[in-house]
Amino acid sequence: MSLTAFSLVVLAGLIHACWNIAAKKASGDARFVFFTCILLMLFWAPLGWWLGREEVPRWGATEWGFVVASGALHVVYFVVLLRGYRKADLTVVYPLARGSGPLLSSLFAIVFLGERISALGAFGIAGVVGGVFLIAGGPGLLRAAHDPVARQRVQKGMVYGVLTGVFIAAYTVVDGYAVKFLLMSPILIDYMGNFVRIALLAPNVLRDLPAARQLWRVQWRYALLVAIVSPVAYVLVLYAMKEAPLSHVAPAREVSMLFAALIGGHLLGEGDRVARIFGALCIAAGVTALALG
Repeated sequence: MSLTAFSLVVLAGLIHACWNIAAKKASGDARFVFFTCILLMLFWAPLGWWLGREEVPRWGATEWGFVVASGALHVVYFVVLLRGYRKADLTVVYPLARGSGPLLSSLFAIVFLGERISALGAFGIAGVVGGVFLIAGGPGLLRAAHDPVARQRVQKGMVYGVLTGVFIAAYTVVDGYAVKFLLMSPILIDYMGNFVRIALLAPNVLRDLPAARQLWRVQWRYALLVAIVSPVAYVLVLYAMKEAPLSHVAPAREVSMLFAALIGGHLLGEGDRVARIFGALCIAAGVTALALG
Protein backbone atom coordinates (compact mmCIF):
# COMPACT_ATOMS: atom_id res chain seq x y z
CA MET A 1 0.00 0.00 0.00
CA SER A 2 1.38 3.41 -0.96
CA LEU A 3 2.01 6.11 1.63
CA THR A 4 -0.72 8.20 0.00
CA ALA A 5 -3.33 5.45 0.30
CA PHE A 6 -2.24 4.65 3.86
CA SER A 7 -2.51 8.33 4.89
CA LEU A 8 -5.98 8.61 3.35
CA VAL A 9 -7.14 5.52 5.24
CA VAL A 10 -5.80 6.73 8.60
CA LEU A 11 -7.44 10.16 8.22
CA ALA A 12 -10.69 8.50 7.14
CA GLY A 13 -10.53 6.26 10.21
CA LEU A 14 -10.35 9.20 12.59
CA ILE A 15 -13.28 10.94 10.90
CA HIS A 16 -15.30 7.72 10.74
CA ALA A 17 -14.92 7.03 14.47
CA CYS A 18 -15.99 10.59 15.33
CA TRP A 19 -19.19 10.56 13.30
CA ASN A 20 -20.17 7.12 14.62
CA ILE A 21 -19.87 8.44 18.17
CA ALA A 22 -22.15 11.34 17.20
CA ALA A 23 -24.66 8.92 15.65
CA LYS A 24 -24.62 6.79 18.80
CA LYS A 25 -25.32 9.84 20.99
CA ALA A 26 -28.20 10.85 18.69
CA SER A 27 -29.99 7.50 19.32
CA GLY A 28 -31.66 7.88 15.95
CA ASP A 29 -33.47 5.59 13.54
CA ALA A 30 -34.29 5.73 9.82
CA ARG A 31 -35.58 9.29 10.26
CA PHE A 32 -32.18 10.36 11.56
CA VAL A 33 -30.62 8.88 8.41
CA PHE A 34 -33.12 10.89 6.33
CA PHE A 35 -32.21 14.12 8.14
CA THR A 36 -28.56 13.38 7.52
CA CYS A 37 -29.15 12.72 3.81
CA ILE A 38 -31.10 15.96 3.32
CA LEU A 39 -28.40 18.01 5.04
CA LEU A 40 -25.69 16.17 3.08
CA MET A 41 -27.49 16.96 -0.18
CA LEU A 42 -27.68 20.68 0.65
CA PHE A 43 -24.21 21.11 2.15
CA TRP A 44 -22.34 19.28 -0.62
CA ALA A 45 -24.54 20.53 -3.51
CA PRO A 46 -21.96 23.03 -4.91
CA LEU A 47 -19.25 20.35 -5.13
CA GLY A 48 -21.70 17.79 -6.51
CA TRP A 49 -22.84 20.19 -9.24
CA TRP A 50 -19.28 21.24 -10.10
CA LEU A 51 -18.03 17.69 -10.55
CA GLY A 52 -21.22 16.24 -12.01
CA ARG A 53 -22.04 18.80 -14.72
CA GLU A 54 -19.73 17.07 -17.21
CA GLU A 55 -19.40 13.51 -15.91
CA VAL A 56 -22.99 12.59 -14.98
CA PRO A 57 -24.44 13.16 -18.52
CA ARG A 58 -21.95 10.58 -19.81
CA TRP A 59 -23.17 7.86 -17.45
CA GLY A 60 -25.02 4.92 -18.97
CA ALA A 61 -27.24 2.19 -17.54
CA THR A 62 -24.27 0.43 -15.91
CA GLU A 63 -23.09 3.49 -14.01
CA TRP A 64 -26.60 4.40 -12.85
CA GLY A 65 -27.16 0.79 -11.81
CA PHE A 66 -24.13 0.99 -9.52
CA VAL A 67 -25.34 4.31 -8.10
CA VAL A 68 -28.76 2.82 -7.25
CA ALA A 69 -27.20 -0.31 -5.76
CA SER A 70 -24.78 1.77 -3.69
CA GLY A 71 -27.52 4.06 -2.40
CA ALA A 72 -29.81 1.19 -1.44
CA LEU A 73 -27.06 -0.74 0.35
CA HIS A 74 -26.03 2.36 2.30
CA VAL A 75 -29.62 2.88 3.46
CA VAL A 76 -29.85 -0.64 4.87
CA TYR A 77 -26.40 -0.26 6.42
CA PHE A 78 -27.30 2.97 8.20
CA VAL A 79 -30.65 1.69 9.47
CA VAL A 80 -29.23 -1.59 10.80
CA LEU A 81 -26.25 0.21 12.38
CA LEU A 82 -28.40 2.78 14.18
CA ARG A 83 -30.80 0.11 15.39
CA GLY A 84 -27.82 -1.77 16.80
CA TYR A 85 -26.67 1.39 18.59
CA ARG A 86 -30.07 1.72 20.23
CA LYS A 87 -30.08 -1.93 21.36
CA ALA A 88 -26.44 -2.41 22.42
CA ASP A 89 -23.10 -0.76 23.19
CA LEU A 90 -21.18 1.08 20.48
CA THR A 91 -18.02 -0.76 21.56
CA VAL A 92 -19.70 -4.06 20.65
CA VAL A 93 -21.67 -3.15 17.52
CA TYR A 94 -19.07 -0.87 15.92
CA PRO A 95 -16.05 -3.23 16.12
CA LEU A 96 -17.99 -6.26 14.93
CA ALA A 97 -19.41 -4.29 12.02
CA ARG A 98 -16.03 -2.85 11.11
CA GLY A 99 -14.29 -6.22 11.50
CA SER A 100 -16.65 -8.53 9.66
CA GLY A 101 -17.22 -6.06 6.81
CA PRO A 102 -13.62 -5.77 5.58
CA LEU A 103 -13.01 -9.48 6.13
CA LEU A 104 -15.87 -10.35 3.79
CA SER A 105 -15.00 -7.65 1.22
CA SER A 106 -11.31 -8.67 1.21
CA LEU A 107 -12.21 -12.31 0.64
CA PHE A 108 -14.51 -11.29 -2.21
CA ALA A 109 -11.77 -9.17 -3.81
CA ILE A 110 -9.25 -12.00 -3.56
CA VAL A 111 -11.59 -14.77 -4.78
CA PHE A 112 -13.68 -12.96 -7.42
CA LEU A 113 -11.71 -9.85 -8.48
CA GLY A 114 -8.38 -11.65 -8.81
CA GLU A 115 -6.46 -9.56 -6.28
CA ARG A 116 -3.40 -11.11 -4.65
CA ILE A 117 -2.22 -10.71 -1.09
CA SER A 118 1.16 -11.47 0.49
CA ALA A 119 1.73 -13.47 3.66
CA LEU A 120 2.36 -10.21 5.51
CA GLY A 121 -0.89 -8.81 4.13
CA ALA A 122 -2.76 -11.92 5.28
CA PHE A 123 -1.22 -11.49 8.74
CA GLY A 124 -2.44 -7.90 8.67
CA ILE A 125 -6.02 -8.95 7.95
CA ALA A 126 -5.85 -11.51 10.77
CA GLY A 127 -4.54 -8.86 13.18
CA VAL A 128 -7.31 -6.44 12.23
CA VAL A 129 -10.09 -9.01 12.56
CA GLY A 130 -8.70 -10.47 15.81
CA GLY A 131 -8.33 -7.04 17.35
CA VAL A 132 -11.83 -6.05 16.36
CA PHE A 133 -13.41 -9.11 17.95
CA LEU A 134 -11.33 -8.58 21.08
CA ILE A 135 -12.67 -5.03 21.28
CA ALA A 136 -16.17 -6.36 20.79
CA GLY A 137 -16.09 -8.14 24.11
CA GLY A 138 -13.09 -10.24 24.97
CA PRO A 139 -13.25 -11.18 28.68
CA GLY A 140 -16.49 -9.23 28.97
CA LEU A 141 -18.27 -11.83 26.86
CA LEU A 142 -17.50 -14.49 29.48
CA ARG A 143 -18.67 -12.30 32.35
CA ALA A 144 -21.83 -11.43 30.46
CA ALA A 145 -22.71 -15.12 30.21
CA HIS A 146 -23.65 -15.10 33.93
CA ASP A 147 -25.83 -11.98 33.69
CA PRO A 148 -29.00 -12.50 31.61
CA VAL A 149 -29.48 -8.78 30.91
CA ALA A 150 -25.84 -8.19 29.96
CA ARG A 151 -25.76 -11.41 27.93
CA GLN A 152 -28.83 -10.39 25.94
CA ARG A 153 -27.36 -6.93 25.28
CA VAL A 154 -24.06 -8.40 24.08
CA GLN A 155 -25.85 -10.96 21.90
CA LYS A 156 -27.94 -8.23 20.29
CA GLY A 157 -24.79 -6.20 19.70
CA MET A 158 -23.11 -9.16 18.03
CA VAL A 159 -26.08 -9.86 15.77
CA TYR A 160 -26.44 -6.25 14.67
CA GLY A 161 -22.68 -5.83 14.35
CA VAL A 162 -22.22 -8.80 12.03
CA LEU A 163 -25.34 -7.93 10.02
CA THR A 164 -24.04 -4.40 9.58
CA GLY A 165 -20.72 -5.88 8.48
CA VAL A 166 -22.45 -7.83 5.70
CA PHE A 167 -23.81 -4.61 4.24
CA ILE A 168 -20.47 -2.86 4.70
CA ALA A 169 -18.87 -5.61 2.63
CA ALA A 170 -21.60 -5.30 0.00
CA TYR A 171 -21.34 -1.56 -0.51
CA THR A 172 -17.53 -1.67 -0.31
CA VAL A 173 -17.37 -4.16 -3.18
CA VAL A 174 -19.97 -2.26 -5.25
CA ASP A 175 -18.36 1.14 -4.76
CA GLY A 176 -14.82 -0.21 -5.03
CA TYR A 177 -15.64 -1.82 -8.37
CA ALA A 178 -17.27 1.39 -9.60
CA VAL A 179 -14.26 3.60 -8.87
CA LYS A 180 -11.57 1.06 -9.76
CA PHE A 181 -12.99 -0.58 -12.90
CA LEU A 182 -15.70 1.81 -14.16
CA LEU A 183 -13.52 4.81 -13.25
CA MET A 184 -16.43 6.66 -11.67
CA SER A 185 -15.74 9.66 -9.46
CA PRO A 186 -15.61 8.62 -5.77
CA ILE A 187 -17.30 11.87 -4.80
CA LEU A 188 -20.11 11.53 -7.32
CA ILE A 189 -20.97 7.90 -6.62
CA ASP A 190 -21.49 8.85 -2.97
CA TYR A 191 -23.30 12.13 -3.66
CA MET A 192 -25.64 10.77 -6.35
CA GLY A 193 -26.27 7.67 -4.28
CA ASN A 194 -27.50 10.02 -1.57
CA PHE A 195 -30.53 10.90 -3.72
CA VAL A 196 -31.40 7.19 -3.82
CA ARG A 197 -31.18 7.12 -0.02
CA ILE A 198 -33.52 10.11 0.27
CA ALA A 199 -36.09 8.52 -2.06
CA LEU A 200 -36.07 5.24 -0.13
CA LEU A 201 -36.31 6.88 3.30
CA ALA A 202 -38.86 9.63 2.54
CA PRO A 203 -42.00 7.44 2.87
CA ASN A 204 -41.03 6.44 6.41
CA VAL A 205 -40.70 10.11 7.41
CA LEU A 206 -43.82 11.34 5.62
CA ARG A 207 -46.02 8.80 7.43
CA ASP A 208 -45.73 10.76 10.67
CA LEU A 209 -44.56 14.33 10.09
CA PRO A 210 -45.30 15.61 13.64
CA ALA A 211 -43.03 12.92 15.13
CA ALA A 212 -40.38 13.69 12.51
CA ARG A 213 -40.47 17.39 13.42
CA GLN A 214 -40.04 16.57 17.09
CA LEU A 215 -37.06 14.33 16.37
CA TRP A 216 -35.57 16.97 14.08
CA ARG A 217 -35.51 19.52 16.90
CA VAL A 218 -33.53 17.08 19.06
CA GLN A 219 -31.25 15.48 16.46
CA TRP A 220 -30.46 18.12 13.83
CA ARG A 221 -27.06 19.04 15.31
CA TYR A 222 -25.89 15.42 15.25
CA ALA A 223 -27.35 14.95 11.76
CA LEU A 224 -25.51 18.04 10.50
CA LEU A 225 -22.20 16.78 11.88
CA VAL A 226 -22.67 13.36 10.27
CA ALA A 227 -23.77 14.95 6.97
CA ILE A 228 -20.65 17.10 6.79
CA VAL A 229 -17.95 14.65 7.86
CA SER A 230 -19.17 11.15 6.93
CA PRO A 231 -18.89 11.71 3.14
CA VAL A 232 -15.34 12.99 3.63
CA ALA A 233 -14.33 9.79 5.43
CA TYR A 234 -15.84 7.51 2.82
CA VAL A 235 -14.62 9.46 -0.21
CA LEU A 236 -11.07 9.34 1.20
CA VAL A 237 -11.42 5.54 1.36
CA LEU A 238 -12.68 5.39 -2.24
CA TYR A 239 -9.69 7.44 -3.40
CA ALA A 240 -7.44 5.05 -1.48
CA MET A 241 -9.06 2.17 -3.38
CA LYS A 242 -7.85 3.78 -6.61
CA GLU A 243 -4.30 3.75 -5.25
CA ALA A 244 -4.21 0.31 -3.60
CA PRO A 245 -5.96 -3.10 -3.75
CA LEU A 246 -9.43 -3.27 -2.20
CA SER A 247 -8.31 -6.32 -0.19
CA HIS A 248 -5.74 -4.09 1.57
CA VAL A 249 -7.77 -0.89 1.91
CA ALA A 250 -10.91 -2.53 3.35
CA PRO A 251 -9.26 -4.00 6.46
CA ALA A 252 -6.89 -1.04 6.84
CA ARG A 253 -9.98 1.14 7.38
CA GLU A 254 -10.26 -0.50 10.77
CA VAL A 255 -7.62 1.84 12.13
CA SER A 256 -10.79 3.75 13.06
CA MET A 257 -11.12 1.26 15.91
CA LEU A 258 -8.05 2.79 17.53
CA PHE A 259 -9.90 6.07 17.75
CA ALA A 260 -13.24 4.49 18.66
CA ALA A 261 -11.66 2.50 21.50
CA LEU A 262 -9.83 5.50 22.93
CA ILE A 263 -12.42 8.23 22.29
CA GLY A 264 -15.72 6.35 22.33
CA GLY A 265 -15.01 4.21 25.37
CA HIS A 266 -14.13 7.32 27.38
CA LEU A 267 -17.01 9.53 26.20
CA LEU A 268 -19.68 6.83 26.42
CA GLY A 269 -18.45 5.18 29.61
CA GLU A 270 -18.43 1.64 28.20
CA GLY A 271 -16.31 -0.87 30.12
CA ASP A 272 -13.42 -3.29 29.44
CA ARG A 273 -11.24 -0.42 28.32
CA VAL A 274 -7.95 -2.31 28.79
CA ALA A 275 -9.04 -5.27 26.64
CA ARG A 276 -10.44 -2.94 24.01
CA ILE A 277 -7.27 -0.85 23.86
CA PHE A 278 -5.24 -4.07 23.49
CA GLY A 279 -7.54 -5.04 20.64
CA ALA A 280 -6.97 -1.63 19.09
CA LEU A 281 -3.21 -2.20 19.26
CA CYS A 282 -3.71 -5.51 17.41
CA ILE A 283 -5.55 -3.55 14.75
CA ALA A 284 -2.70 -1.03 14.55
CA ALA A 285 -0.23 -3.89 14.01
CA GLY A 286 -2.50 -5.39 11.37
CA VAL A 287 -2.89 -2.09 9.54
CA THR A 288 0.88 -1.60 9.58
CA ALA A 289 1.36 -5.08 8.11
CA LEU A 290 -1.13 -4.24 5.37
CA ALA A 291 0.70 -1.01 4.59
CA LEU A 292 3.99 -2.90 4.25
CA GLY A 293 2.60 -6.02 2.59
